[in-house]
Amino acid sequence: MSTLSLTSADQHRFEAYVAGDEQAERGLIVLQEIFGVNQHIRNTCERFAEQGYRVLSPALFDRQEKNVELGYTAEDVQAGLALRNGIALDKTLLDIQACVDALGSRKIGIVGYCWGGSLSWLAACRLQGLKAASCWYGSQIAQNAQEQPRIPVQMHFGAQDHSIPASAIQTIKDAQKDVTIYVYEPAGHGFGCDHRPDFHEASYKLAQERTLAFFADHLR
Repeated sequence: MSTLSLTSADQHRFEAYVAGDEQAERGLIVLQEIFGVNQHIRNTCERFAEQGYRVLSPALFDRQEKNVELGYTAEDVQAGLALRNGIALDKTLLDIQACVDALGSRKIGIVGYCWGGSLSWLAACRLQGLKAASCWYGSQIAQNAQEQPRIPVQMHFGAQDHSIPASAIQTIKDAQKDVTIYVYEPAGHGFGCDHRPDFHEASYKLAQERTLAFFADHLR
């Protein structure tokens, strides 16, 4: 497993999973769910790397506990939430910014899932050096819907996601007229993760195609 040790602006040292050609002209940051940089996230990084990206996925839980890799049981959910809740948002954003900085002069996109979906939205609004963001089923986006993105953003939600009701998606649509929002009718939360019971292959494939096309358009 290939990792890179990075240092945030507050001198926190953390690991980032790395994939793809060092000479790649485009960079991508992949943000984890609340389950750590586990096998699913590493697989996701590798798939993007196959498309020609230099990919970094920061171990955002390193501020609480190193080498966290959780599964998808109810117990794992509680463990992941506890870890997430123990880390201040501004500290997490410092770690993401360190990844942007590490990718250097490349055209850089960001994509996140679950917790990472919310973080990719906040990164689009608050961080420097990014060119485009794709946010998958971020449950905290609605409560931050009034923030203003600095870059183009697209979002992906499942219509059957009980943690993100239709009213929350409407809140985002009302606040962000320029953000492209896709809703997948058969899909629930985590529909893009083939390790989860809510995995919905057709919705995942369509969302992935849209994400790749979006980055191809904006990371030129």
